[in-house]
Amino acid sequence: MTAEYAISKDESWPPLPLGEWKETCDTLHMWTQVVGKVRLELSPHLNHWWEVPLYVTARGLTTSPIPCMRGIFEVQFDFISHELAVITSWNEARRIHLYTRTVADFYREFFDILGALGIRADIWPMPVEVPNPIRFDQDVLHSRYDPAYVHRFWRLLVTLDTIFKEFRARFLGKSSPVHFFWGSFDLACTRFSGRRAPERQSADKITKEAYSHEEISAGWWPGGGAVADAAFYAYAAPEPSGFRQAVVRPAQAFYHAELGEFILAYQDVQTAADPRAVLLEFLQTTYDAGATLGNWDRAALDKQS
Repeated sequence: MTAEYAISKDESWPPLPLGEWKETCDTLHMWTQVVGKVRLELSPHLNHWWEVPLYVTARGLTTSPIPCMRGIFEVQFDFISHELAVITSWNEARRIHLYTRTVADFYREFFDILGALGIRADIWPMPVEVPNPIRFDQDVLHSRYDPAYVHRFWRLLVTLDTIFKEFRARFLGKSSPVHFFWGSFDLACTRFSGRRAPERQSADKITKEAYSHEEISAGWWPGGGAVADAAFYAYAAPEPSGFRQAVVRPAQAFYHAELGEFILAYQDVQTAADPRAVLLEFLQTTYDAGATLGNWDRAALDKQS
C-alpha cells in the first residue's frame, strides 16, 4: 500500500530550523530521556537495545506497554493536547501538562504520579549522549516548551514514520521497527544482513550490543553537533570498502567523514517537489551501496517487485 497525504505539504513537511526551537528541543530531549529510562529499567532486555525506544503515535510518542508488579502501563506524550499520560491496565491514569517548566520540575512530578500509581522505577538520573549533562533532578537550565514547534516536530515524525515503514516493507530479512531513540533523539530503522559483525574489542557494552551484527541504518534527527540543522542520515556498520565513495541520490546527499554517514539535509527534502520520492531515493540508494559492497545476499533479502 502506498501512503497518501490528505493534509497540506506545509503540515506534513513543516519547516523546522533548529535555531528557532533549539531550547524547546533540548528540553523535550531531556523529558523523553526521563520517560525512556523508566522503560529501560522495567523492560526485559532485547537485542540491539530494542526495549529502549519510543514509538510514533496518532498524537505523539509512546513507550508501548511496560511491565510492572501490578500489570502493565504505558507512558504517552500527547503533542496535540500537550500533556503526558500514564495509563495502566488496572484502570487508573494520571496526566501531566506540558508547558515551559524545568526538567527538574517535570522529573519530580512524573515520579510523583508513578508513585501514586504504585509503580516503582529506580533510574540513573543522568542524561546520556549529550554534552555537559545535568542530573534530571537538578536541571533548571532546560525549561523552554513551545507547543507550536513541538507540534511541527511531531507532525514531521508522523510523515517520516509512514515513509520509513514503507521502505522497511521492501526488505524480507531481519529489520528493526521504526523507532525513536531518546538518547540520540532520532527516528531510525535498521536492516541486517543476517551475519555477525566483527566484535568491537574496545567498545563499551552498549555499542557492542548495538553493532553485534552487520547492519545498514537510516534515520532523521533535528540536528546539532557536527550537523547544524535537521538532516537524514544513512550508514553501514561495519562500513564496507568503497562505501564512502559510492554515488547516492539525490545529488545533495554527501558522505560526512567525521560522522561516517551519508547526510541529506532535511530542507533539501522538504522543499522538493515530491519529498516522499526524494527521501525514498536516498534510503534506497544508500542501502543499495552498503548491501552490494558488503556482499549481502540480496536475492534472499530484498523483496522482488
